[in-house]
Amino acid sequence: MSTLTIDAKNLHYTPLNIQIRKAIANGVKEITINNVLGQRFIGDGLRGDDVTITLNGVPGGDLAMFMSGPTIILHGNADHAPGNTMDKGKVIIHGSAGDAVAHSMRGGRVYVRDNIGYRGGIHMKQYMEKRPILVIGGGARAFLGEYMAGGLIIVLGLGGVQPISEQGVGSGIHGGEIFVRGPVDDLYLGGGTRQTPVTDEQKAMIRPIIEDFARSFGIDAAPLLASEYTRIAATSARPFASKYTWE
Repeated sequence: MSTLTIDAKNLHYTPLNIQIRKAIANGVKEITINNVLGQRFIGDGLRGDDVTITLNGVPGGDLAMFMSGPTIILHGNADHAPGNTMDKGKVIIHGSAGDAVAHSMRGGRVYVRDNIGYRGGIHMKQYMEKRPILVIGGGARAFLGEYMAGGLIIVLGLGGVQPISEQGVGSGIHGGEIFVRGPVDDLYLGGGTRQTPVTDEQKAMIRPIIEDFARSFGIDAAPLLASEYTRIAATSARPFASKYTWE
């Protein structure tokens, strides 16, 4: 059996996750879970590049935490911290997500079709070829990319949503980069950041990512690719150097 459908109605998250793990251990490659409502930790620590889990409903926090390989497709909204410390794989959210999306993410991709809450991409990091990517279709709340040490965030502002409308973007950032479709008011930038227009080379770099995001949600990529973008990055690899006292 290569496919499995699970009804999660009234099912506690512990037996649900046990069932998912057993199915993958037995060779199941495609799992559909219906009536998801608040169950936490779905997909946490799972491995398998050829595994796809489709969720229908609203899962609880830490979706795909520590996941390394599988693809999770969520038809619904996500709670806090989807992609927390994720290592590899993809999370595709057909809706919005809560706070701390992609918290400490170190690889793979998280796509959110609509909006996210506060502190999206906080502590994202990268090492050599491992580069985490967070793409937000709508807008992000305050402190996006806080303390980023690496990785890439793209905010598209689809549906007329203001992509950035609150303060603290990139606060404490010392690695990685944030791309925003359209201009960003300097008022919203966190300390130690600067914004610059995106170069042709940088736009070519994000092009395949935007195309993949658009395919994932059935969106026309052409207007997104034709748009102008702003790049936000750190002014220094040591933004708090002046705060330390040296003997």
